[in-house]
Amino acid sequence: MAKRKSGRKEQRRKDMQQQKRRRYIMIGVAIGAVVLALAALVVIRSSGQDIEGVFSFGTQERGHDDSIIYEEANLPPVGGVHSPRWQTCGIYEQAIDTKNGVHSMEHGAVWITYNPDLPVADVQSLQDLVRGQSYLLLSPYPDLSSDIVLTAWGIQLEADSVNDERIAQFVNQYRLGPQTPEFGATCDGGVGIPVG
Repeated sequence: MAKRKSGRKEQRRKDMQQQKRRRYIMIGVAIGAVVLALAALVVIRSSGQDIEGVFSFGTQERGHDDSIIYEEANLPPVGGVHSPRWQTCGIYEQAIDTKNGVHSMEHGAVWITYNPDLPVADVQSLQDLVRGQSYLLLSPYPDLSSDIVLTAWGIQLEADSVNDERIAQFVNQYRLGPQTPEFGATCDGGVGIPVG
């Protein structure tokens, strides 16, 4: 009888050890799945194609100041303190107030600026790219250093031709891209009335 009790105890001990091993295996599998999911997320978020000539300016100061004045520059700012009012996204035929354009970029817009002397046909091509699209802002920019400059929050690309394939790549990668501080905040109902 003592042998039988001892055998049952031994079997119970073995069963408990086996259950413990199964529990550890299940926990290990769950942790492994979480690690794999996080790794996949990192790869997906960082797998944006590299676009030649794109400059990343890192973290930008944020804040609202309607009296902000930017230094004269031949490129739009890539972020920073800006107006509390954003520019309504769309097409503008006149230069817009920089502090409103910067706010739109904070919401996820790509601001496409062009040299005011750009040929009419090229301006039309840019308008065709922007027309009907959300989170795109197009305007001339005085004294621009290149014919076309695309700017998203903290990121910028200069192009010398509307036929540059990097323009569409930049828009696809950075409009509402991972660099956007206020992802999904509206780009409508702000300052200005776009022509398209």
